Amino acid sequence: MSDSIAVVVVSYQSASTLDECLQRLRAAHDVVEIRVVDNASNDASVAIAQRHASADARVRFIANPDNPGFATACNQGARECSAAWLAFINPDLMVEPDTLTQLRDLGQPLGDCLLGVEQVDEQGMADAAVRRRDPDFAAMLRNPGAGSKLAVDVDRSAPLQRVQALSGALLLMPRALFVRLGGWDDAYRLHAEDLDLCRRAREAGAVVAIANELKVLHVRGVSSRSRPFFVEWHKHRGLWRYFRKFEAPHRGLPVRVGVWCAIWAHAALQVPRLLLRP
Repeated sequence: MSDSIAVVVVSYQSASTLDECLQRLRAAHDVVEIRVVDNASNDASVAIAQRHASADARVRFIANPDNPGFATACNQGARECSAAWLAFINPDLMVEPDTLTQLRDLGQPLGDCLLGVEQVDEQGMADAAVRRRDPDFAAMLRNPGAGSKLAVDVDRSAPLQRVQALSGALLLMPRALFVRLGGWDDAYRLHAEDLDLCRRAREAGAVVAIANELKVLHVRGVSSRSRPFFVEWHKHRGLWRYFRKFEAPHRGLPVRVGVWCAIWAHAALQVPRLLLRP
């Protein structure tokens, strides 16, 4: 059906939130397929996915023997789907029954589109980083800290606010667009793959936008809290891949060297913060 929705959830050490996430997805309207791809968790994530799959034929899971990364796992799940719309949803994100259908209904008149929603934490505070711009590498050369900030302000006058990029915690798009783009770039291990997907979608003529009046609860960082240095390493590695892919071919050697130094200088600045974390 042209309005059916498939959902891909990538889990890693996500047992504390995955059960509720899947319960909500099973209760969501027009969701006909749910694919859980687990990246070698050693907690109860696979058992939770297996229990939901036993109870609901729409749920299937893939248990990877190792961790190939978020983008690769998203592509694995998407290949197992046939619904007209694809949603990629983090296991720590809690949708309401009509979240995805309302978002799809906003997207249908647009044709090719990549859409997200407002995300709030358990205290109701909105995540400022949901609406993003492309990385500004010129600003990063001037100030590695300031140049790496990607958040853009909300425009409440626009129910569907066009932006350059969105958080990958929840993304909805027509499956036909996903196939045309070739899916996620699985050379990213963790972070920046959502920036990459949004940029390629825009370059293909798709609308990238956030539905300001729709919101979901996001219990942030459940799977990454125990690996802060791993996360920071791959965040900056992903940013360097993004630069090499989209910007480096148009830049001279001094700029390329400068951006490499700026990215890893910013990474080094994160070490004291991580060491002082409680």
